[in-house]
Amino acid sequence: MKKNVVIGFLGTQMDAGKRRKWRPSVQLCEHPDFPVERFELLHDARWRSLAGKIKAAIQSVSPGTEVLLNEINIDNPWDFEQVYGALFDFAQNYGFDDEREQYHVHLTTGTHVAQICWFLLAESRHVPAKLVQTGPPRNNTPDIGTLQVIDLDLSKYNALQQRFERVSGEYNTLLKGGIETRNPVFNALIERMEVVVSNSDAPLLLVGPTGTGKSDLAARLYELKLQRRRIKGRLVHVNCSTLQGERAMSTLFGHRRGAMAGAQSERGGLLKEADGGVLFLDEIDELGLDEQAMILHAVESGKYFPLGSDYEVTSRFHLIAGASRDLAGLVAQGKFRADLYARLNLWTFRLPALRERPEDIAPNLEYEFEKVGKMLGNQVAFNADALPAYLRFATDPSTPWPGNFRDLGASVQRMCTLSPRGRVTLPMVQDEIATLQRIWKDAHADADAVLLAEVLGEGAAQIDLFDQAQLASAIRICRESKSLSAAGRRLFAVSRLEKKSRNDADRLRKYLEKFGLDWAQLVQ
Repeated sequence: MKKNVVIGFLGTQMDAGKRRKWRPSVQLCEHPDFPVERFELLHDARWRSLAGKIKAAIQSVSPGTEVLLNEINIDNPWDFEQVYGALFDFAQNYGFDDEREQYHVHLTTGTHVAQICWFLLAESRHVPAKLVQTGPPRNNTPDIGTLQVIDLDLSKYNALQQRFERVSGEYNTLLKGGIETRNPVFNALIERMEVVVSNSDAPLLLVGPTGTGKSDLAARLYELKLQRRRIKGRLVHVNCSTLQGERAMSTLFGHRRGAMAGAQSERGGLLKEADGGVLFLDEIDELGLDEQAMILHAVESGKYFPLGSDYEVTSRFHLIAGASRDLAGLVAQGKFRADLYARLNLWTFRLPALRERPEDIAPNLEYEFEKVGKMLGNQVAFNADALPAYLRFATDPSTPWPGNFRDLGASVQRMCTLSPRGRVTLPMVQDEIATLQRIWKDAHADADAVLLAEVLGEGAAQIDLFDQAQLASAIRICRESKSLSAAGRRLFAVSRLEKKSRNDADRLRKYLEKFGLDWAQLVQ
């Protein structure tokens, strides 16, 4: 059985018996069901005489208890930094033996600051101890008073654990918008996100195709941060795709009067609006490189220069960024700053497309019907044969849902609007499916086929489907490159390493000639 070891401060008032006969350090060692093999008594050099008296008193009531006096000199016992530092040093140098001894920290003695420091050191396991709280005698208690051992291992407290899990579940429900999602990948993402947001103020990056719900999720993340008291300010939502040129700088960072044409008065800017709150930069991949540099500086330092100002402005905010494109690819192309991407990439969450979450279509469909019903003031529902027909189409792997939840929401709104009697029938579902297919066909025609038809005319129809994607990709890279050689280097970047002759321009020229094309024809 492990030996009980108690570590505690000398009570300069209570152990001296100035307030009552009960002396906590002495009576602690008298409890028959809590034998103390060793008492590490901490005291200041000024109280050396009292410490010696308490040691003698303990050994008189509990001869089996070894009392070791430890001098720890603290000038101000109410100075948190000084007390914590002294106790931390004591813990670092002590040499705990967990296998043979069981340690307890006595909380009753010492200042409130010392007790808080003991708690922090024990909770962080710098001091591998349980807490012991003693109290004076009360009615129907023995003269030695009360003693309670507090174990900080929260996993042992089932009720607390269940409460934590319940609260965590409530936060997850908040992040999911109250929708009972079933997709395991999405649910795991939400659980991880809740942990990160509750414990970190670092930037978050939400990536995923358009319409996957990045804006809605950012608003819910803001609500969670607000509930967890990590922020106090407002949510500022910025669609970066609408910010262009000098006006982008002014909108984000503000300007001084006369900083540019038409600047008749000062402007604070959206970063200033987000001070103390959350700045959501949606479509951050659309920001210019100069704006990206200033955003990075503002995130890291909490300061930035408004246009036309010689003095920095302070704004401390939490950043959430949204992107529909691959930022790593944009970094490789020189279209996104590598340093900003590195800062954002600490916590990246990829939102799966709707077609990747077939299990979640039914609950999201129910959610959309309820939302649209409130908007129209008319609750609408499917007929018994209509719902299965819609779900078969919606969950079919061949159904693309290119606009993701935007497409789903628009589909529900059309059906609800066309159902004045509150029922969606099977013919209405069939009409809606046909509408969706027509919209997707018109809006999302085969981009490769369109490009080849533009370049080759009727000859595009004579190219095998296998070759169409390769040729279309080569044409796009040619149009993006400054020269035939530059295009060749991009197209043959891997295979060229294995060749002795690296004439990429000649390889590309011969490839294009197979289809009757040349460089000048593509870039004119």
